[in-house]
Amino acid sequence: MEQTVEFLRIMSEKNRLKILCLLKEGEKCVCEIWQCLRRPQNLTSHHLKVLKDFDLISSRKEGVKIFYKVNRKVVKKYLRLLNKFLKD
Repeated sequence: MEQTVEFLRIMSEKNRLKILCLLKEGEKCVCEIWQCLRRPQNLTSHHLKVLKDFDLISSRKEGVKIFYKVNRKVVKKYLRLLNKFLKD
């Protein structure tokens, strides 16, 4: 249950949810993400770190750019936990 609560806490922040929606479309550079959100780069980086620390997204570095993508396996895991919680 604790994991489900933490997942919901993280996902309840609208910018994090927006980031996941953006990344559903495919891998994006942090520069693309913060511009789409219309938020400062440092605030966007904070949200990306929270998502990455919870393993909902992964990143790779290419030169000076960092690209992020959804970790679909982990997202599905938390959705299953949430569904189980709601059914019980």
